[in-house]
Amino acid sequence: MQASVLLDACLDAGIDFFTGVPDSFLKGLCDELYSRYGVDSKNHIVAHNEGGAIGLCAGHFLASGKPALCYMQNSGLGNAVNPAASLMDPKVYCLPCLLVVGWRGEPGTKDEPQHVTQGAVTLAQLDLLGIRYEIISPDTDEAAFRSVFTSLLTELKSGRMAALVIRKGALTSDTHPTYGSAVSLTREKAAEIILRESRASDIFISTTGKLSREIFELREARNEDHSRDFLTVGSMGHASMIALRVAEEKPDRRVWCLDGDGAMMMHLGALPLIGCRSPKNYIHVVINNGAHETVGGMPVCSGRLDICAFARAAGYASVLSADSENSLAAAIHGFPENEGPVLLEVRCACGARPDLGRPTTTPQQNRDAFMSFLQEA
Repeated sequence: MQASVLLDACLDAGIDFFTGVPDSFLKGLCDELYSRYGVDSKNHIVAHNEGGAIGLCAGHFLASGKPALCYMQNSGLGNAVNPAASLMDPKVYCLPCLLVVGWRGEPGTKDEPQHVTQGAVTLAQLDLLGIRYEIISPDTDEAAFRSVFTSLLTELKSGRMAALVIRKGALTSDTHPTYGSAVSLTREKAAEIILRESRASDIFISTTGKLSREIFELREARNEDHSRDFLTVGSMGHASMIALRVAEEKPDRRVWCLDGDGAMMMHLGALPLIGCRSPKNYIHVVINNGAHETVGGMPVCSGRLDICAFARAAGYASVLSADSENSLAAAIHGFPENEGPVLLEVRCACGARPDLGRPTTTPQQNRDAFMSFLQEA
């Protein structure tokens, strides 16, 4: 079904504000929203995380009397549970909102390990929250959609939340906007330089998404094992906290957190905590391509945020920036010794190789090899 059908149905029903965090299953919807409204307009805001998006929906209803649409991957339900249960719930403020949830890891379908449990509990989570839902499949036609949509509108009119659960391939769009920045340095080339310039004893924690996939393939190309790297799956935005505690436990070894701009923005409060703890061996690399590239490319919500200035204000001891192969290598060579935490912003292009593979080891195998490496002198 065309995502435009969903948006037009919303507009006909008086739902004219859209917010959320992009998901690959919702790419058609995200592309349609971007084409119509951009990402920072009166009608559409890409939020920093799903809980924040629910807050925007609450504010919109309070100010306009109209429900909003909030889109997210089903993993984002975890971030949304708090405001859904303690703010929007009928026993509290009774605020309506239409959720559009991408159903990663649906039982019976093949998906990545981080989606398996979340996919299995998605419908039960909605049931537990008392949120009525309808499932949209690739074979759902426009007439069937409008019927279930009309039924969900009764929930919204009674002040309740409701949800459309979207199966893979259910929403499409004929619009194909161009995302990304004008920087030529690719994320994979940046990762290659970082690995090349690192020490054999260095420890790496990389964020979820294509960056971790690239790290895995770069190790393969270098004929190296994968024990140095913890490839964080799921848990978007939490790699920096994993890395912080590893750095505190291993003060004599450099610990690199390879982060993304969207992941960093999702839990921005991590930076002041890192600055406060001040681990001298912590190197925080933020790959800034201005996009949620792993799930379709829609721009992140960072807007005019100066990542380097924020890191300085958060208490990082050293802050650097790079946007080319030469400037990245120079920045790494210029790291102060034992004077961290260091933040290195690497401005990159949006995009990845079309043949980019996925790790061939399981998360548990990654865990065991990584823990063994950490025990080495």
